[in-house]
Order: sequence, then structure tokens, then C-alpha cells
Amino acid sequence: MRKKIVAGNWKMNTTYQEGIDLALEINKLVIEKANKDVIVVVSPPFTHISEVNKVVDNDRVFVAGQNCATETSGAYTGEISAEMLWSAGADFVILGHSERRSYYGETNELLKIKVKKALEFNLTPIYCVGEVLAEREANNHFDVIKEQTEKVLFDLSKDDFEKVVIAYEPVWAIGTGKTASPEQAQEIHKFIRDLLVSKFGEAAKNTSILYGGSCKPSNAKELFANADVDGGLIGGAALNANDFLAIINAF
Repeated sequence: MRKKIVAGNWKMNTTYQEGIDLALEINKLVIEKANKDVIVVVSPPFTHISEVNKVVDNDRVFVAGQNCATETSGAYTGEISAEMLWSAGADFVILGHSERRSYYGETNELLKIKVKKALEFNLTPIYCVGEVLAEREANNHFDVIKEQTEKVLFDLSKDDFEKVVIAYEPVWAIGTGKTASPEQAQEIHKFIRDLLVSKFGEAAKNTSILYGGSCKPSNAKELFANADVDGGLIGGAALNANDFLAIINAF
């Protein structure tokens, strides 16, 4: 059975104290008012992870890193390893976000290593795929997503694959206020699921595929109503506890 997941990506936002305060507010709302069938994940900056993990109810709110290194340890100044995230209390890690691909040149080959490294240290990868506007306008979006999926995930064992969560991000909708229509979201989510089924069989029918592209309280219900949309990877709306709760309760 597929899990419903709503994950908040805080990106490079909140000071340490602001982050703790936000985590406390989200945790209170989740305990008191949230749909208990939804797995709630918050992804604060690296500096906040350990303390956020301490202040939330670990049965109701899970913590994610926003990235991890390809290496386990060593002379890699500024990098954060999967083992470090795990030791700080993280359960998930976001990998392949469009901002990492675009701003820092992360490739499918690099992300393949990161996904395996995350799994090695018992982190659940939330692996992001998605097309930029030019690729969609050229009608190449299916090819882009197919390549991003196959090159990074298709070498995994079936057991490891079953631990992965996918997030579809229409890059043209991130931070722009634009949103894929429910029909566009379902079309791509079904395409991803069918692609995964072709490789991993029935196991892929239980893979959670999240929508990540300007998902907010006003459109979450419509998006989540789609048969192959299992939740959201939320950006800006995750920085407001009440908006985040509204999205959690949109199922």
C-alpha cells in the first residue's frame, strides 16, 4: 500500500532559533489536528537538524536532510555525509532537487552515487525528477524524466528500490506561482509509475510519488485527488505552519 507523504523543504531559510520555533509550531499542529494517515516530513537546514529532531514527536514528524555527499567521510570541506545526517536524527534526504541540478551542476551519474550512499546509511531518499520550461515546450519532458529515472534508479536492487520515494517537480512551476494542472500532474505521475513498473514490477505500484511545484493550500486537494499523486514536496508553504497543516489535511 502506498504511503501518503507531505514533506516540507525549508531550503536556505530560517535562522537556528526561527527553525526551532517553526518546528515546534508544526509539531503542535500535527499532533493536535493533522491527518494521522499522512507521513509528515520537515527538511530544515543542516544546522537545525539535530535540535529539530529533539523537539518534534518522532512518531509523527520525521526529519530530512536537503542533500548529502557522495563520500562517507574525509577531506571534503563543507560537505555533509549521509552518515552525519543519520547520526543527527534524519530519516529522509532530498536528492536531485532541481536547484541542486541547476545551480551546482549535479548530474544523474552523481545522484546515482548519492542515492546509494543514502540507502547505505538507512536514509529514505526523496529523489526528484522534472523538466524545465524549455523541455516541456519542446515536448521533451517525458524523455527527460525517463532519463533521470532510469540512470539513477534502475541499477538498484528491488529491496533498495522499495525504500525510495519519488518527487516530480515541474521546474517551471517552482517559485513562479505557476502550477501543473491536476491533469498534467497525473499524466506525469502515471508515466513515472508505469516506467518503474516496467523495471521493478508490482513493487513500483507501492512507490510513493510526490508532486513538487508550487503546491499550496488552495490547490493541494485537487492535486492529491489524482490516482498517482501520493503527496507533496512543499517549498514556500512549508515555512508557514498553518499552510503546511492545510496541505497535510488536503487528502
